[in-house]
Amino acid sequence: MAKINPGLFLRQVRQEVAKVTWPSRKETTISTGMVFLMVVLASVFFLLVDQFFAWAVKLIFGLGA
Repeated sequence: MAKINPGLFLRQVRQEVAKVTWPSRKETTISTGMVFLMVVLASVFFLLVDQFFAWAVKLIFGLGA
């Protein structure tokens, strides 16, 4: 394995970081909002599925009165 001196490594890191395209504030805000929306939708979905299965188990086995 080739050894790279620390100065060369840091120069390469700076070159790679310069290539990164960072999202704008608007893109970040929209993405964050979409994540929160999907979390809420998934939570509601799993709540409804869980309630359905709880109801089905009570109906079939008469458990969890």
